[in-house]
Amino acid sequence: MITDPIADMLTRVRNASLAHKPTVEIPYSKLKWELARILKEEGYISNVEKAQDVFPIIKVTLKYLDNKKSAISKITRISKPGRRVYRNYKDMPVVLNRLGIAIVSTSKGIITNKKARQMKTGGEILCEVE
Repeated sequence: MITDPIADMLTRVRNASLAHKPTVEIPYSKLKWELARILKEEGYISNVEKAQDVFPIIKVTLKYLDNKKSAISKITRISKPGRRVYRNYKDMPVVLNRLGIAIVSTSKGIITNKKARQMKTGGEILCEVE
């Protein structure tokens, strides 16, 4: 049993990118699917698809730059089960001088910190990606 499935997903992606693996498989959930979708939209991974094995999984194809360096240089979990981190739209974190993103869970869905600022909505800071 995994106590923090989001941290497990981020760790799988981080470890696979450090090992230069082309793909990584993650157990499916709606929240993890939305996180992977945002990573694809923002250009940190090249593809995401849902596959059905014995259990449904998310198959993430990692993206590497020309010099074989991963597009994700750092991915960290911010809000944890023992310590939830909430911010209003005025206090959204600035990641890597606006070159990185923070993924936020809001009442309007899972969005980036940039969209949360535009929509003037706050929420729980799930993770930061650089």
